[in-house]
Amino acid sequence: MAKAKQTKGKLVRKFGENIFGNGKFDRLLNRKPYGPGQHGQTRRRKPSNYAVQLQEKQKIKFMYGLLEKQFRATFKKAEKLKGETGTNMLQLLERRLDNVVYRLCFAPTRPAARQLVSHKHFLVNRKSVNIPSI
Repeated sequence: MAKAKQTKGKLVRKFGENIFGNGKFDRLLNRKPYGPGQHGQTRRRKPSNYAVQLQEKQKIKFMYGLLEKQFRATFKKAEKLKGETGTNMLQLLERRLDNVVYRLCFAPTRPAARQLVSHKHFLVNRKSVNIPSI
């Protein structure tokens, strides 16, 4: 299984907010309110609209633990549904089994919920499943 390699602390500092939900990274943002890396402390000009949209897309990708291919497939499904595409997209992402397990507080984080599902700890329609995206 492929997975994002960047550390969570760097992602939190990159986006300037805790995208993972748990309070573990709040202290990090208070201590180092600037971006990661050698040039993180410099002042930047205002980002373009494209940069803002890209950053929001990246936030959602990392928040739900998706790769680009999974994200695009979900977006295509959301486009085909009636209504606003962004709202449909978030509804589809919230329906994933790993996210439902996380929202029901069976797991402290989404990666932990994903692991519980992949280890066949849950039944869907009386069948054991190990696919987090169901």
